[in-house]
Amino acid sequence: MVGALYSLSVSALGLANGPTCLYVIDGFIPLPVWGTPFKDNNGSYLGDRESWERCLEPKDVVEFNVILFSVLLVASLLELVLCGFQMVNGLFGCLCGTCGGKEVRRRPIPCSANFWPAFTKPSHNVLHAA
Repeated sequence: MVGALYSLSVSALGLANGPTCLYVIDGFIPLPVWGTPFKDNNGSYLGDRESWERCLEPKDVVEFNVILFSVLLVASLLELVLCGFQMVNGLFGCLCGTCGGKEVRRRPIPCSANFWPAFTKPSHNVLHAA
């Protein structure tokens, strides 16, 4: 559960902050620097594909970042749901017990005398053939 929560928080922060890339700072002298240009956008860059061109290097790093952290986010949510079900299942198993100690009563199968007719009746022809 802790691992799923950690993965969820890391993937959410990765999507919110954006990738680290080489971008140009606008100013009197354009200066290329390495950093996170989308950190203060509150994740608004996710829907604006034109702003992704702000990252110069590595090529297509924003698309890679969005796909990677989206997959991690979905996987951690799925893991949280499955862990939650497992915890509830364990709680009910602890409180209510299991069926392991209960005796299962089965009805006896009726045996018919005509079920194996070849083996129940002796064959006199085989014994006296010689």
